[in-house]
Amino acid sequence: MLDLTDKTVTVVGAGRSGLALVRLVRRIKGEPRLTDRRPAEDIPDHDLSALHEQGIVTEFGGHTRDFLDGSHMLVLSPGVPFTSEIVQWAREMSVPVMGEIEFAYQFCQAPVIAVTGSNGKTTVVNLITRVLQEAGISARLCGNVGYPFSDYCRDGQDYGYYVLELSSFQLESLLSPGDPLVRSQAARGFRPKIGVILNFSENHLDRHADLDEYFAAKWRLFQNQREEDYAVLNEGCARSRERAGELKARTRFFSAGQDDPERAGNPNHAVVRLIASILNIHPGVIDSVLEAFEGVEHRMELVRSLHGVTYINDSKSTTAESGRWALSQLPGPVIMICGGRDKNIEFSPLRELVRLRVKSMYVIGEASDKLRDTFAQVVPVSVCPDLRQAVNRARDEAAAGDSVLLSPMCASFDMFANFEQRGAIYKQIVMELS
Repeated sequence: MLDLTDKTVTVVGAGRSGLALVRLVRRIKGEPRLTDRRPAEDIPDHDLSALHEQGIVTEFGGHTRDFLDGSHMLVLSPGVPFTSEIVQWAREMSVPVMGEIEFAYQFCQAPVIAVTGSNGKTTVVNLITRVLQEAGISARLCGNVGYPFSDYCRDGQDYGYYVLELSSFQLESLLSPGDPLVRSQAARGFRPKIGVILNFSENHLDRHADLDEYFAAKWRLFQNQREEDYAVLNEGCARSRERAGELKARTRFFSAGQDDPERAGNPNHAVVRLIASILNIHPGVIDSVLEAFEGVEHRMELVRSLHGVTYINDSKSTTAESGRWALSQLPGPVIMICGGRDKNIEFSPLRELVRLRVKSMYVIGEASDKLRDTFAQVVPVSVCPDLRQAVNRARDEAAAGDSVLLSPMCASFDMFANFEQRGAIYKQIVMELS
């Protein structure tokens, strides 16, 4: 096991995951320090105070090579790519580099169920966690759902399973079996007991060069699995079918009838039932959880009905495919609010569905012009300076029987801290309407 007692570990990124990494390094008796490109005034005051109170050495406003002096390891938050200059410096200085998930895994003491995919991850990991808990198994939901993995390793709790939602950003940094750290057994490669790829569609092309690179990041989930582990794949995903023969783990396919396990009903249920069967959980437990499950916040969440108009919060929608799914779920005319930071994905495949389902569209954020240019020929599109104006204009236009849908199809970081804040502000604005 990786022993960093009294060793200096430099953490990159002062966001949620980076701060969790600092706490983990302290729990394992290491000496954390933290660097972030943002100036100190952009870091929340309570985070700065916590770092100061713990005596953490920090660097804000940019990374410097000198800050790495004396480091025994560099650990990256998920938002920091391995192409960053600080990673290059670390390699030149022979400082080992890990991502947050891999680092936390060194100190976890329970098997991992890891779920990735382009859409549907949050719903599925929540269902899996609830099924395990209903079956009397202690399960900890964490990862890309707002609960950093690092906060729940060496935390004094006894878990039966960790259930992780993982993005391509978190997976691309996983150490390969041939990495010197793994080969020398100084560290163990991330190895889920059950690894799941739900589906695959265009996403994160602002980070990945192309779809092949994006899928390769997802596929790294399986690289350290062994014969006694399980790889769960969507039978409807051609890329997964083509590469399934490469896997060492026992391969199981779920059949969703479509390449999107976030659709209400069978697709979600199919993958959850398959995982539960692998774990020998009684079908009655699964039925109970599925019947009671009301969905997750910010995913097709009913905010309110006002004057016959339904307001839906789908802030977690950050891809064109998730926007497609959201539109397919709503009856009647839809007034759609979308936009944010462009992830370099193509929206044009949605034109026909938008023409059929959308009454009008209000767009915000950096992707406004792209969205307007894509959809203006099939539906009225208005550019708004902020979310409040978009909601107010949608309210003014909406008639009884309409749905006002926030489904951004874009990242949130141009205007909001994250999709949760975007959704919370949308709900606040909607609740203030009269």
